[in-house]
Amino acid sequence: MLFICYPKCTTCQRARKWLDENGVARDERNIKDERPTLAELETWYRQSGLPLKRFFNTSGLSYKALQLKDRLPAMSEAEQLRLLASDGMLVKRPILVGDGFVLVGFQEAAWKARLS
Repeated sequence: MLFICYPKCTTCQRARKWLDENGVARDERNIKDERPTLAELETWYRQSGLPLKRFFNTSGLSYKALQLKDRLPAMSEAEQLRLLASDGMLVKRPILVGDGFVLVGFQEAAWKARLS
């Protein structure tokens, strides 16, 4: 599995702790240092079954500075994916990518159900 996180993010820290406590082996990637590629984001988006908006870190400074709340509805899916690929801090985290699934954001119950 691949765990994509930002080490300073408290939600990512909680998710990492939960993964450790549950013995979940994974590779880890800092989203700021090694942002997801356009191809990765497109694949994860399709695999997740979630709306693309769920991949945006709506509470982040970059999201707010770019006024994406107002701009996203008018953007195409391709434009949104390119935007996400341009700045790792725009991407919701953590992301856990496994064989046939993608979990976006840490929701303990969902992660437990998927990994049990």
